[in-house]
Amino acid sequence: MTVTRLDQGQRYRPRMAFLKKIETLMMEMQNPDTGIKTQTQTVMITSIPHAVTGNDIMQWILQRLQITAEEALHLGDLFVKYGYIYPLQEPKNLTLKADGSLYRFQTPYFWPVQGWAADDTDYAIYLAKKNIKRKGILEEYEKEHYNMLNQKINYKWDFVIMQAKEQYKAGKERKKEDRYALDCQERAYWLVNRTPPGMLDGLEYGVDRVTDPNENKKSTMEFYRREIMYYQQAILKTRVKSSVSLGGVVKYSEQFLSNDPILSGCLPSNPWISDDPEFWDLNAKLVEVPTRMRVERWAFNFSELIRDPKGRQNFQLFLKKEFSGENLGFWEACEDLKYGDQSKVKEKAEEIYKLFLAPGARRWINIDGKTMGITVKGLEHPHRYVLDAAQTHIYMLMKK
Repeated sequence: MTVTRLDQGQRYRPRMAFLKKIETLMMEMQNPDTGIKTQTQTVMITSIPHAVTGNDIMQWILQRLQITAEEALHLGDLFVKYGYIYPLQEPKNLTLKADGSLYRFQTPYFWPVQGWAADDTDYAIYLAKKNIKRKGILEEYEKEHYNMLNQKINYKWDFVIMQAKEQYKAGKERKKEDRYALDCQERAYWLVNRTPPGMLDGLEYGVDRVTDPNENKKSTMEFYRREIMYYQQAILKTRVKSSVSLGGVVKYSEQFLSNDPILSGCLPSNPWISDDPEFWDLNAKLVEVPTRMRVERWAFNFSELIRDPKGRQNFQLFLKKEFSGENLGFWEACEDLKYGDQSKVKEKAEEIYKLFLAPGARRWINIDGKTMGITVKGLEHPHRYVLDAAQTHIYMLMKK
């Protein structure tokens, strides 16, 4: 099997440190003196050299790391799923069985930490070779990939078929045991790097990191200008001393301690340890008469008041007396826009504009010209957070 590397230097991946730790364990596991003893094993009347059993792997992990059997089995599963060990008897099943099932260590050349790219051409050669060997009998997902790659790299398909035939011919000249082991190795590699549908992709990293520590950056004027700008912004960034930050956490904890029903208990009885639901009844969202502790909590800060449905209801009554009830109505409409159905975002944004922001609106709200300009411009392409500037302005007005 030939694998072409697309980039020079390893890609910086979020899980690279994790893979490095596995690599260290794998090196210890293959140590001739302290590692697992490999020996020739028989698989379907074929003698496979340098094979180990799943039970041997489990026992080595237990003795080396001093962990529970469940943790050792999970770690062994990761070794197989990431392609460091491949099964010989069930090549499609990338799990570790703590019994006499046979495994072999993957060649370090193909370890994920090497960062080799699983190229389309190499995968196409593998599928074409498998197609020749099995006379057209492939898995359903392999047939789909085979046809897709045929269309995608049709301009060099003759080269793919030629390489597949040459590799198939070279494989037939090998010893039977070597041919069997290499087939299992190759299948395990592509199961890891081109995961079939329904199987967990162990190498799925999500979005690549923006920075690459191995990247050779050219020292141009633009590069230095961006560096200077970055450090200037970093210097101007507001920072808080750790003592001040920890003091705020302590103050917050002390303030809310008496309102925590689990830590401080609650009256008339604790529903977490009894079957009495009276506590929930007294603290229902829109109970007629709120408890004293609940009202006292509204005084902590404005967000506590406005998050509580009963507190918001009473605040609405107060705003109506002040002839500014539309402010809370606008804030609630913005919250509904943020957390409502995505398909109705555009429709809701237009309704909010007509009701609260448009000239002569029925419930017109008073915001400054700069905020109105930002909001109107954003409404040309509405999204969930298009009214954030106006909502923040109204929130501060209600708070004051």
